[in-house]
Amino acid sequence: MNTQKNSATLLEGGLVVDGSGGPSWPGDVLLQGDRILALGEGLCTRLPAGLNITDVDVVDCRGKVIAPGFIDAHTHDDAIVLRDPMCLPKVSQGITTVVTGNCGISLAPYRTPQSKPPLTLLGAASFKHATMAEYRAAVDATQPALNVAALVGHTTLRFAAMQALDRPANGDELAHMAALLDDCMAAGAHGMSSGLFYEEAFAAPAEEVTALARVVARHGGVYATHLRSEMQQIIEAMHEAGDSAFEAGVPLIISHHKCASPANWGRTKETLPLIDALSQRQEIAMDVYPYVAGSTVLREDMVDGVIDVLLTWSEPHPEMTGRLIADIAREWGTTEKEASLRLKPGGACYFLMQEEDVERVIAHPRSMIGSDGLPHDRHPHPRLWGAFPRVFARYWRQRKLFTLEQAVHKMTGMTARNLRIADRGLLRVGAMADVVVFDPETITDTATYDQPLGVSEGIERVFVNGVLAYRGANEARVLARAGRMLTRQARAAN
Repeated sequence: MNTQKNSATLLEGGLVVDGSGGPSWPGDVLLQGDRILALGEGLCTRLPAGLNITDVDVVDCRGKVIAPGFIDAHTHDDAIVLRDPMCLPKVSQGITTVVTGNCGISLAPYRTPQSKPPLTLLGAASFKHATMAEYRAAVDATQPALNVAALVGHTTLRFAAMQALDRPANGDELAHMAALLDDCMAAGAHGMSSGLFYEEAFAAPAEEVTALARVVARHGGVYATHLRSEMQQIIEAMHEAGDSAFEAGVPLIISHHKCASPANWGRTKETLPLIDALSQRQEIAMDVYPYVAGSTVLREDMVDGVIDVLLTWSEPHPEMTGRLIADIAREWGTTEKEASLRLKPGGACYFLMQEEDVERVIAHPRSMIGSDGLPHDRHPHPRLWGAFPRVFARYWRQRKLFTLEQAVHKMTGMTARNLRIADRGLLRVGAMADVVVFDPETITDTATYDQPLGVSEGIERVFVNGVLAYRGANEARVLARAGRMLTRQARAAN
């Protein structure tokens, strides 16, 4: 990697979309070391005086967009950044930072000799980081190809402090959880997440979450939540989340906002106005992925015989991976629920959303983009490889739901602000040099439900901390690992 102080890269003649949501402009971006050194037009003929640049690598960006590196607001990449630090599925989309620890599950702070992890969203991960500082050290030692901003999982705190999870935490347990969380926040975590939808956290009352969110508030962090319900009780669940965050004095992020199951379709006409109403009293945002199918662990209560369910992995029947559970049930001569029980433990894609709802959420001014990909699934949801380019191809270029500048803002500046990620998400002098160059006419996803491991097209170059980490087109490979573990600031630079 070339990070010498006197070396520089000039991205010349592109359309500069700076991540703020404001107008784009034709010009150049000059990178030196790990920072953005200058922006303007004709920089090749008027390099800033006194810089003593001895070697300028000029990249012709005519016809291309120069934008901040994309920030994936919602991932489960906690373990994969250590296990497979090249991170090709993400870097090949132009992603330069991933937000880990979502849905209540983070690798830290939890150390256990057990081989079976809490849930399976992180794969067969080894929970061996008793503190966030230990996890940070592991990331720094590995140096993945992209940056990591970590949330602390509420469910992970429960595993670390409680013997039984089918009840609320008692006073001593809650105090233990608060102490662990306080230590994680002091070590730079960006906030806390919860997954109240899942069995391991469902028994936690709002009061438990609020008490922990107060710890986050003291450190200037955020609270992200997989709501207790995204189905019939979604309005009640949204009020619960809003009240918990409001009482704690912490900004709220609603994870992967959706109205799930056919009986719930169309209710974004209720949920989005509620988010707007809550925004009058508290800071609130949401993340969204651009697909009608969700993906999580295999649960028979979500296999209703109405929606399609695609198996992404199965421990007892790996040979069935990639098939519809309806077809498996027909082959076995059972009901779909019975088949799902035989396939557990496993994971699945659930086609439980309506396209019109997805469009309303993704077009909303408070929504930012998160892939929510599950990198350990044998046959993953295509969002793992294609979420960000798909937003451009389907929702900007085809559906014209927003401008190019708004699309980039949803992936960069907005996310940095909402997650308290400083010096990233914007192209400005002095900011960190996380930059993506892409072709606005050809950027698209290639990953599908049948073939989910497709590298996206149209991503030309990706720089992480000033280092050329990825080159697309014919190469389509990760070239260098220059990522860092990021620390929270009370409010991200804007």
